[in-house]
Amino acid sequence: MKVLITRSCGLIGSEAVAYSCALGHEVYGMDNNMRANFFGPDGDTDWMRKYLCEKYSNYHHSPGDIRDRSQVEKIFLEIHPDFVIHCAAQPSHDLAAKMPFEDFDVNALGTHNLLENFRRHTPEASFVFMSTNKVYGDGPNTIPLVELETRWDYNDPCFVRGISEQFSIDQCLHSIFGASKVAADVMAQEYGRYFGLKIGVFRGGCLTGISHSSAELHGYLAYVFKSAKEKRLYTIHGYKGKQVRDQIHAFDVVSAFYAFYKNPHPGEVYNLGGGKENSISILESFEKIKQLLGVRIDHKYSENNRTGDHIVYYTDLTKMKTHFPDWRITKSIDQIFEEFAAVSK
Repeated sequence: MKVLITRSCGLIGSEAVAYSCALGHEVYGMDNNMRANFFGPDGDTDWMRKYLCEKYSNYHHSPGDIRDRSQVEKIFLEIHPDFVIHCAAQPSHDLAAKMPFEDFDVNALGTHNLLENFRRHTPEASFVFMSTNKVYGDGPNTIPLVELETRWDYNDPCFVRGISEQFSIDQCLHSIFGASKVAADVMAQEYGRYFGLKIGVFRGGCLTGISHSSAELHGYLAYVFKSAKEKRLYTIHGYKGKQVRDQIHAFDVVSAFYAFYKNPHPGEVYNLGGGKENSISILESFEKIKQLLGVRIDHKYSENNRTGDHIVYYTDLTKMKTHFPDWRITKSIDQIFEEFAAVSK
């Protein structure tokens, strides 16, 4: 089988490469390392490109740019993939407002280039799109909350399991990044539903793992550990540091993609995160890192939260577990932290 992976040297892309290569597939990666342009040296993933090319003889790398329609078509014609895993994105709230053209060109137009060439040249194949929970904008902030000692939490029994796919993505503040991902998300759904193509949309929560080339503006958990290891000053943006996210390991993300490949549901949307069991606040993260590494994270507090940011977000995994009963979270929050700690000492 031939697998095409965009942003193949990023966190999810590189995990998808390793997962696919281990299955014996021929894997083709598209990655022009725009993350280095977005985030500077912290975001540079060239180290991962070198690692993947050296480790896997069945991995084939291309510095292709998904914004270039002719390049995308050429790759589809040459490879004729059986499975497309689309991870490429401009992923930062803050950067999107500073470079809105680049953000939209990568997130929306790049995705459309892939979808249309997929439809034209490999309509029998499967396609998964890595969307984001930011398509819900600040809507989750309208849910009644309760303030606990170290975190905020939902104070509404309707959301005891978290945010489901039924939550509205409309009439709220998204950030420019969130809006460009909404455009791509809805377009991917439409190609699945209108054309009957095997396309699945996965709205990720906090995706994490030790392969993350994290930067201050993206890659929360990996960057917190980097701050601890390198004694960087970390800035907490609002909400008393009690904002909550659910963490899902990259391996569990990619295994969800393959669950869809085996049992595709055209045009369906899935919220994909660690769930309430894998949720943690910033303050709780600091304490857990202190216990594991014996170091206190140097930090400062800003009253200004990031525009459109969630106070609490964790994923209701009911739909995922219903459609794919053999899929499950294999990496607990404790295992995720222990994995980071092992490479941070």
